[in-house]
Amino acid sequence: MTWDSVSAWWWPYLFILLAGWLPTDIWRWVGVLIGGRVREDSEALIIVRAVATALVAGVIAQLILYPSGSLAESSVVLRVGAAAAGFAAYLCLGRRVIVGVLVAEVVLVSGLSLNF
Repeated sequence: MTWDSVSAWWWPYLFILLAGWLPTDIWRWVGVLIGGRVREDSEALIIVRAVATALVAGVIAQLILYPSGSLAESSVVLRVGAAAAGFAAYLCLGRRVIVGVLVAEVVLVSGLSLNF
């Protein structure tokens, strides 16, 4: 079954629902049902956190080292500097993820606007 399988106007919406939302939503519901029963220091939860952290780190590394689109026009020094500034802000300003993201974004946008 592909995007072009059906020519009806509603098909793209059903395709997005079936291929995009449903598979991820099932795992969210399983997490909600099981999550209340798992101890925070259990071996399973430690593994899940490690895998989730590794996936996020991999995506960030890919965005920094092999960017696409507008990000590819920036220098690697700017991308690494923005990530480092965001991480430093995260550590120094109360370990809040939103602070790190905002600082990294400000550094990146500032660098792009200055053509660095």
